[in-house]
Amino acid sequence: MNSIKTVLLLGLLSGVLLFGGQAIGGTSGLQMGLLLAFGMNFISYFFSDKIALMMYRAQRVTAEETPEVYARLHPMVQKLCQKMDLPMPKLWIIPEASPNAFATGRNPKHASVACTEGILRIMNDRELEGVLAHELGHVLNRDILISSIAATLAAAITFLARMAFWFGPRGHDDDERGSAASGLLMMILAPIAALMIQMAISRTREYGADAAAAKYTGRPDGLIGALRKLEMGVQRMPFDTASPATAHMFILNPFGGGGLFKLFSTHPSTEERIARLEKMREGSAAYYVS
Repeated sequence: MNSIKTVLLLGLLSGVLLFGGQAIGGTSGLQMGLLLAFGMNFISYFFSDKIALMMYRAQRVTAEETPEVYARLHPMVQKLCQKMDLPMPKLWIIPEASPNAFATGRNPKHASVACTEGILRIMNDRELEGVLAHELGHVLNRDILISSIAATLAAAITFLARMAFWFGPRGHDDDERGSAASGLLMMILAPIAALMIQMAISRTREYGADAAAAKYTGRPDGLIGALRKLEMGVQRMPFDTASPATAHMFILNPFGGGGLFKLFSTHPSTEERIARLEKMREGSAAYYVS
């Protein structure tokens, strides 16, 4: 199912790139959009995880260079991977005080899990285990490829919309330049389309990763505590430098605030996620994995 979703996502976002190219430059713009779509699809599949990690200046967690972080994270992740029958992912630390984490990669063999410095400060071991289990749940459910591709292509679409604003058609009789109305439509609808696709992908998959965390840690309490701390931590110290194109990758929306921030959030509400996890607690024996 996720393979089908990946193909559909690539096709849909490629279509937006083609439409945008035509809106900006007519026939020549369509050709450029086609080349851009092919290039972005290739880059998204093979390099989207590296792009996301580079974007946040993530540093590889190793026993030699980051011994304290390694000593804390590696045993937790190794134990969880054994329970989930997953290969060991690469571990990364992001130099950011706002608490958060995400997983990326094109498949379980090429997966990475990244945590901010902030999340390591505020979480106890049980809560941190819940967060790591959630991220590995994305790996197990094969969400990470879709998530990574969406982030890369959404950024490309947003960039194309900005190009439409600055270099869009100015003439009324030049078909090769496309219509001004099409350029304006691209400028308005492209970022919205990217956001809506991200929301559709993220909101459902977060519940699945939460359920996996509850199952493979033995009970949902750790993740419940982690989500409460994350909600407060992000409100107090939002990750303002995070890219909107990658917001859906994090365990919690990295931007603080209410109103429109919640309306267009790429995640379900923390209250709803906790409520679902608390229902699991009643039948926690069914989620226990020895």
